[in-house]
Amino acid sequence: MKIDDVTGILREAAEAVILPRFGSLAAGEVSEKSQGELVTVADREAEALISRRLRELLDAPVVGEEATAADPTLPRALTESPAAWVVDPIDGTGNFVAGRPGFAVMAALVRDGETVAGWILRPVEGTAYVAERGSGAWRDGLRLRRDPAPAGAAGLHGDVMTRFLDAPDRARVAAAASRFASLGRGASCAGVDYPRVVEGERDFVLYRRILPWDHAPGTLLLEEAGGHARRLDGSRYLPGEDRTGLLAAADPESWQQARSLLT
Repeated sequence: MKIDDVTGILREAAEAVILPRFGSLAAGEVSEKSQGELVTVADREAEALISRRLRELLDAPVVGEEATAADPTLPRALTESPAAWVVDPIDGTGNFVAGRPGFAVMAALVRDGETVAGWILRPVEGTAYVAERGSGAWRDGLRLRRDPAPAGAAGLHGDVMTRFLDAPDRARVAAAASRFASLGRGASCAGVDYPRVVEGERDFVLYRRILPWDHAPGTLLLEEAGGHARRLDGSRYLPGEDRTGLLAAADPESWQQARSLLT
């Protein structure tokens, strides 16, 4: 399997299924699979296409977001199978439905419980981010390296995905906001948030809800670019673990600064 083969599959799905419906979804093509969680025909068709094509490259279980909604046992493959694919056909479906370009198509390959390769495609821009463990992170063939963040919280720009925080955590975040240079809510799309940290637009991003298709590609991209992604207790992120809380940052120092003020 070649890394670029997977990038090609994501581009194929974007061009054949996703972009033709961007800004032109019919009323019956959008539904709510759970409270506040939208799904479209493009999500389902893209996941079916990507899953089929990935299995042609490597015959391994596919843990897709939409397939998991139908069969919640699928993520067991991330810890029980020697290899497994992870697929998010449209990350940021809310943006996609609203006609905003902040959405992504993502995939990852997990071996022995660890993410070893990740892909993030931004269809509207045509930009592809790729990472392979031990080999680096890339944007459209350009090697990515995250520079250290400014020293001290007052120089840090970050985001907190507040949607899934409880009331005490929301209050803690609100109280800490003035300690940072800026603190936003993120793009409602991990496929936008992680590249922003990698490319220096943000210095950290904090999540509570951690689903493998949202975070397996981005955490690897950040780490291979020299960044730092850890659970809130400081342990490594592994996609098969069913736990909450993840902080991704430019470096260990900014990670510690953000963690100490936000959690």
